[in-house]
Amino acid sequence: MAAPLSVEVEFGGGAELLFDGIKKHQVTLPGREEPWDIRNLLVWIKKNLLKERPELFIQGDSVRPGILVLVNDADWELLGELDYQLQDQDSVLFISTLHGG
Repeated sequence: MAAPLSVEVEFGGGAELLFDGIKKHQVTLPGREEPWDIRNLLVWIKKNLLKERPELFIQGDSVRPGILVLVNDADWELLGELDYQLQDQDSVLFISTLHGG
């Protein structure tokens, strides 16, 4: 069984408005049978942090197009995207590039 993980989750570029305007969240993910990955983190975020309009953040089992995801300041596309296995003390940043006009 995987131990609980302490992870910093941050939202920017307007995405924080979906999370009561709070940009940084220090979260402890509970221990579980399988390791935590970004896919499972998104489910946890939707259930525990997301306050409104999930369709502006989640699409299917991933983030909406137009939301950049950085893990420890590296583009998640270089790390395996949804399959990246989270490590204790990781920092995951979601930045919305979608803006009204």
